[in-house]
Amino acid sequence: MRVQLVDPSAFTPPYDHALCAALARAGADVELVTSCFPYGSIPVPDGYRRSERFYRHVPGRAGSRLRRVGKAAAHVPEMLAYRRAAARAADVVHFQWLDLPWLDRYLLPALPTLLTAHDLLPREPRPLQARAQRALYDAVDAVVTHSEYGRRQLVDRLGLDPSRVHVIPHGAFTHLLEIPEHPLPEPLIDPDRPVVLFFGLLRPYKGVETLLAAWRGIGDAELWIVGRPMMALQRLVAGAPPGVRFVTRFVSEGELAACFRRADLLVLPYSRTERFDQSGVLASALAFGKPVVLSDIGGFGEVAATGAGRLVPPDDVSALHAALVEVLGDASIRAEMAEAARAAACGPYSWEAAAERTLELYGALLSGRRGR
Repeated sequence: MRVQLVDPSAFTPPYDHALCAALARAGADVELVTSCFPYGSIPVPDGYRRSERFYRHVPGRAGSRLRRVGKAAAHVPEMLAYRRAAARAADVVHFQWLDLPWLDRYLLPALPTLLTAHDLLPREPRPLQARAQRALYDAVDAVVTHSEYGRRQLVDRLGLDPSRVHVIPHGAFTHLLEIPEHPLPEPLIDPDRPVVLFFGLLRPYKGVETLLAAWRGIGDAELWIVGRPMMALQRLVAGAPPGVRFVTRFVSEGELAACFRRADLLVLPYSRTERFDQSGVLASALAFGKPVVLSDIGGFGEVAATGAGRLVPPDDVSALHAALVEVLGDASIRAEMAEAARAAACGPYSWEAAAERTLELYGALLSGRRGR
């Protein structure tokens, strides 16, 4: 089976890599069709091919207005060119992201086509954007969510046909375990006390302000907040309580692995939202066998049910503070949660399980097309 995974803007290179490699190990002929990732190194293809077909000639630095305008101008001709190429090179096309939903629904290849709903709906939507996303879901042959929660949102709230929405859990990023030992990112140093790690893009819904408020009064540990800012941080950094260290930039995979190896506990204090499904940061925590304190939103509860996480109500400073104090103060609790995380990474949240279910879905779509 010839499979093309498509991520035009290279939004999720670790996910793309892990799924492509797992599908290749399971016997599929896999090509990742994407663009250049501008922020750092990416995993070397393992058993699959990687083609940078999108936005090769677009000017401007990553994130700039010039770059955004250039990508918008190039998108339609490049999607049309990709559609023609896919007709010759693929049996199934699996989109991970589509940048312009209101246009992309008209530009899909005439092949069995899937879309993974990494975001159930835009997290910070602009007018009519949610409607365009709903129309895009209708245009593909199948939609993949990472949790039963995500499936319920698309079926019950948006009215998608239940037979077209399929749950395939987000695999644990175990490929990160193969990264050699690497120094911690500056200015972090290895302290002689426990470390709580908050990792990932810093966005308003990630709950950084709630976390800083909950951290007040915790004096026997350090909190590391590590990630590229997508929001103003000056006020939060200036008012942070003692014991908090910030790394506010993109970090390499080596630095990521160093942070996770050193952390005693991961925290994901995300704010209340109905648009969120699952987290690549949580997938990294499972891979490294790290206990997690996390908000009860999206599909987080399904991961916590394995024993790997401790749920707290979103936006609840007191509950988050109490959970952090309890888990930090009891090594046996952390050990039990860590063991559950490792078991989840090898079992229901493994990429082998994800690849098996994904290939079954591809086969069903192909059979359905042939039967028409």
